[in-house]
Amino acid sequence: MPRIDDRDWSRLRLGERIRQIEVEGYVVLPDLLSAADIGQLKEETAKLPTQGADYSPSQRFGGFVHFAGGAITELIAHAGTLSFLGELFGEGIVFMSCAYARSEPGHPGISLHTDGQPWGSKIFGYEGSCPCMVRVLYYLDDLTLDVSPFRVVPGSHLSLHADGNPYKRYASHPEEVMVTAKAGSAVLINHKVFHGNFPNTGSRSREMIAIAYRPRWAGPMQAVAAWSEEDLARLPASVRPLFVDRSVREWEFEGGNKPANMAADAPGIGPSRWTKRG
Repeated sequence: MPRIDDRDWSRLRLGERIRQIEVEGYVVLPDLLSAADIGQLKEETAKLPTQGADYSPSQRFGGFVHFAGGAITELIAHAGTLSFLGELFGEGIVFMSCAYARSEPGHPGISLHTDGQPWGSKIFGYEGSCPCMVRVLYYLDDLTLDVSPFRVVPGSHLSLHADGNPYKRYASHPEEVMVTAKAGSAVLINHKVFHGNFPNTGSRSREMIAIAYRPRWAGPMQAVAAWSEEDLARLPASVRPLFVDRSVREWEFEGGNKPANMAADAPGIGPSRWTKRG
């Protein structure tokens, strides 16, 4: 049985949450969604078309649901989540994708894998080539021991070993952790961490909406599909600012050793970011 991480996540201060996701690769933000929020989202997800995974019909997916409208689309601009991401990323949050997943009884579990693949892949396209991205996994049902709880190998995104090749997948790991949480909570992950979920041996399904964001500087190695103007025109005002060009990135190939006007302070890289209160 893996170690179970069922700590009281509400006790973590802001700095501790930042350190948790930066060092361990994951953090739980509890109680982001109310019972009413969950009820509305479930009404909408029940209408989404889904398809079974290639390894099991009990794992259902609905990709590209960001333009579904209603509560699903509004979730992309969740104030609590964006507030934390603003602290984590600094200026410039770029929305990348939104998908729906349902793990039904009999689901065999998702293998340990990363979502960050530096040269792109058939599964993730070039979205996974972004050097920095966070996935926010909103759970619409309780994560319990028997109903597909989250699994993660803490700190695996920091490995320089060949075992940390982000294109590898693992059936299990002796140091993996099982994460349980209440419905309405979100698990945020560094997309380079090895993660997945455990089998659903229970008698009910577990629904989840996964939304990916990145800082503006951290664009993909090759361009990804642009949003259509027609789709953008249908977005609510609260969400529209996050739908910038998904291929945008900030870099200086010709940057010199002593550029003009260098800053002498950068709170976002100082260890004191881990001591922030809030």
